[in-house]
Amino acid sequence: MKGEFELIDFIRGHFSEVPQGVVGIGDDCAIIGGECEEWLFSTDLVMEGVHFLRTKSSPEDVGWKAAAVNLSDIAAMGGEPVATFLSIALPREARGEWAERFVEGYASISNHYGVPLLGGDTTSSLRDVAVNVGVLGKSPKGSALLRSGARVGDTIFVTGMLGDSGAGLRLLLGDHTPDDATAYLTAKHNRPTPRIAEGIALRKSGKVGAMMDISDGIASDLRHILKASGVGAWVELRSLPLSPQLKEVCEREGWNAQELAISAGEDYELLLTAPEELADELSFPLYPIGKITEKVGEIEWYDGGKKVALDTKGFTHF
Repeated sequence: MKGEFELIDFIRGHFSEVPQGVVGIGDDCAIIGGECEEWLFSTDLVMEGVHFLRTKSSPEDVGWKAAAVNLSDIAAMGGEPVATFLSIALPREARGEWAERFVEGYASISNHYGVPLLGGDTTSSLRDVAVNVGVLGKSPKGSALLRSGARVGDTIFVTGMLGDSGAGLRLLLGDHTPDDATAYLTAKHNRPTPRIAEGIALRKSGKVGAMMDISDGIASDLRHILKASGVGAWVELRSLPLSPQLKEVCEREGWNAQELAISAGEDYELLLTAPEELADELSFPLYPIGKITEKVGEIEWYDGGKKVALDTKGFTHF
């Protein structure tokens, strides 16, 4: 077994039967159909030492992010979040003030989006904090957006800047003089914004082919859409939306902004395919970065119209 996605495929092979009206492993959420609407469910694990460091991120930021990454899964399906469930394992030193401040952060984003916490579990940990969140959402029956609907000729869009979170993580792990640009980037890493309103509007447009959120970088996440849809893609690197703050810090630190944009992950913007004209019909910006092609499973990268070879597949956990 080579890595994360091979393990997922191995697990899926042992649970191939799903009930009628249910969509299981393979999208941002599972779908359970009802008479008038369908229920969306997902879960994400946030581990100390992998997703955050207690010495670098505040408890409030960890609580916010734990909820945000799960709400983003609902956004990726074009759904409306309904509730969350929180399970947390705490070492002794994190059971007092740290845990209380974590809850403050978790409640802050939950209340902002009007999403109640309906239950969960608590237990002890010998060393690290582990947080698992389950999220429940809904959408009208048959309308949830999947990864499998990309069509040849579709434009590939993203809903916002790429690479900011990855740069923010590098800043947190290093020794850097704080300024407005570094504060912006670290905030993008610590407190991502789930694109719930945008996801709902995209679903209502009726024009989106495939959609998911960007958790592992487009070099990895776009491949999931290509595999599920049986298509290929080309991406123009100079079309990747990069924030002024990312450009400023990358120039100063000698980092490659395009590399961060395609492979660092945790931006939690939406990645979607749709007809080109959709960008003119919405109240928020969509950034075109490429096209869907017939070359199944292949991503062709271009830099100013010139084809280039990139040896990156985005972030993987294993």
